[in-house]
Amino acid sequence: MAVEELQSIIKRCQILEEQDFKEEDFGLFQLAGQRCLDEGHIDQLFEIIQNEKNKVSTIVLCNPKELLLGLLELIEEPSGKQISPVILLLLRPLQTVIQKLRHNRAYSVGLALSTLWSQLSVLPVPYTQGQMQADEYGLCQCCEALVEFTKPFVEEVTGDEENSVENEKLKDELLKFCFKSLKCPLLTAQFLEPPEQADTDPLRRFAAEIIGFLSAIGYPFPKVIFNHGRKKKTWDYLEFEEEEDKQLSDSMASLAYLVFVQGISIDQLPMVLSPSYLLQFNMGHIEVLLQRTEESVLSKGLDLLENSLLRTEDSSLLHQCLEIKSFLTVPQGLVKVMTLCPIETLRKKSLALLQLYINKLDSQGKYTLFRCLLNTSNHSGVEAFIIQNIKNQIDMSLKGTPNKWFTGPQLVSLLHLVLFLPEGAETDLLQNSDRIMASLNLLRYLVIKDNENDNQTGLWTELEKIENNFLKPLHTGLNMSKAHYEAEIKNSQEVQKSKDLCSVTVGGEEIPNMPPEMQLKVLHSALFTFDLIESVLARVEELIEIKTKSTSDENMR
Repeated sequence: MAVEELQSIIKRCQILEEQDFKEEDFGLFQLAGQRCLDEGHIDQLFEIIQNEKNKVSTIVLCNPKELLLGLLELIEEPSGKQISPVILLLLRPLQTVIQKLRHNRAYSVGLALSTLWSQLSVLPVPYTQGQMQADEYGLCQCCEALVEFTKPFVEEVTGDEENSVENEKLKDELLKFCFKSLKCPLLTAQFLEPPEQADTDPLRRFAAEIIGFLSAIGYPFPKVIFNHGRKKKTWDYLEFEEEEDKQLSDSMASLAYLVFVQGISIDQLPMVLSPSYLLQFNMGHIEVLLQRTEESVLSKGLDLLENSLLRTEDSSLLHQCLEIKSFLTVPQGLVKVMTLCPIETLRKKSLALLQLYINKLDSQGKYTLFRCLLNTSNHSGVEAFIIQNIKNQIDMSLKGTPNKWFTGPQLVSLLHLVLFLPEGAETDLLQNSDRIMASLNLLRYLVIKDNENDNQTGLWTELEKIENNFLKPLHTGLNMSKAHYEAEIKNSQEVQKSKDLCSVTVGGEEIPNMPPEMQLKVLHSALFTFDLIESVLARVEELIEIKTKSTSDENMR
């Protein structure tokens, strides 16, 4: 019924002269079109509007301004899977209407792009190659169509040699649209691998077009991206400035990824820029990406960091870089991904990148980062990883040219962060077992490699403090912990005889309703951990005794 009604209205309008069209005619046309959408007759509506015989009637049913608003209302109405068919249906008429406008063209283009982007931003972004090919919600098709919709207005800006006020306004609207598109859908878009499939990736093509638009309207990415964060911006449009805090950081991070990792328009980059400068430039964008929780965005942050680090020589990154906020927040972000991200591949990649980052720092930078992560990570496994790195740096220093940051007084200060129990004998040894084992292994290494008379590491002058703050409380804690778990095992064995479910306290937390057999496994595993710690502790104390006795004997001679 709605389709027939629309056809009837159009036929009646075809016999009218343009000056005879009335506002009521457009109202009837819009109402009939909306009914077609409501009843799901999208294909029929598309055929009617695209029919060459009907184009004049549908475009001049009213003045262009009224038709523009009417078309935008139609675009705003649908939701879900209806969004893309309606956009694809109305983009060409919308473009034609705007081109017929003689005044406020920039405002109309901005209004149209904003409306279209708002609708597209709610569509799911396809993640896998299969989803991209299926394009169930039509996002990829809409992005391609949106490029064709925008091109004439970009060409209008580039062709205006007079650079009029209206032209500048249009340029601002296009700039806003480009940055919105960089954030959505391009920030969360997953691009096809391997690179040779890039030409078949519709979202990557969309990204290339958006970056091309930026260059065409006078904002090539080096100009935009290298001025981000400076007090003097490269744009002056007030509304754009107001939106900066909300979206510009995400847009810039997305742009950096597209250029440096995907290689889009990278040939525009000045060749004279040093790897350390590019790393410094990208760290702020990496920080933004690692603050997000979406897998695709986190993955982009890791890829951008890897790309930037691989350009940089080992030990070439000066410690002064750590005075820049992002050079500390990025490794802390890696720690969060390593410890909290549910995706194993991202956790492993974060660990590898943290090691790569450490390798790029100079000695003082490594030292500073180690102190920072020991104080902030709050994770036994991460602390064990840092302690192993400290051991490696000490080993290189003792075997090669002595390094003041990993020998003598500087190292002593670091050792006091490592060789202690956070809560003394009350420390949860099971929860902190990784850190404790790494600390004991470091101490064992120092006792073996550094003679008391040489005392290059400062260990021997600090031995009494280490014994009081670490070794003695560890002994006490082990005795307490083993007694607790042995009592739990005895209790569990008694419960097992009664064949009831029971609860067990592990690491200070009660795990309820655990079958007795499983409970016993957990408890015995904990005891095994304590036995392992105890055996290494005994070996360390034995080595200390041997070394001090040997030194004492030598001094007696």
